[in-house]
Amino acid sequence: MTIKYEIIDHTADIGLRIIGSDLKELFQNSGLSLFQISSRKQFTKDKRHTPVVIKQKAENIEELFINWLNELLSLSAVKGLIFYHIKINKINQNSLEAICQGSSINNYKVNTEIKAATYHNLSIKNNEKGWEARVILDV
Repeated sequence: MTIKYEIIDHTADIGLRIIGSDLKELFQNSGLSLFQISSRKQFTKDKRHTPVVIKQKAENIEELFINWLNELLSLSAVKGLIFYHIKINKINQNSLEAICQGSSINNYKVNTEIKAATYHNLSIKNNEKGWEARVILDV
């Protein structure tokens, strides 16, 4: 599966433009892009694959989007996982439920540590082609 995102120039941080045909694909692509940017699979030392269920609620889609990305980053750090597969089971503008598959961070070379997704210049739009989000990541 091709993850649809591009890196946007931004001083000292990383800017992303993420697209999806629908809201599920937008959130899936945004989550996977975090780990594709930050790490590269190098080894298969630990063959365990760990499923993690994530449920989020928010006042609006912008808050949901930032909470989602930051929850993925937090769980990755706490559990020592790199998420390589994300399935969004339910989503609307105020909540989501997802199952994420992760494998040990020991199987990866971490290139860039992403600290957080920020609200700075955040935009999420629905247009005739689908959904598009722009977000700045603090590195």
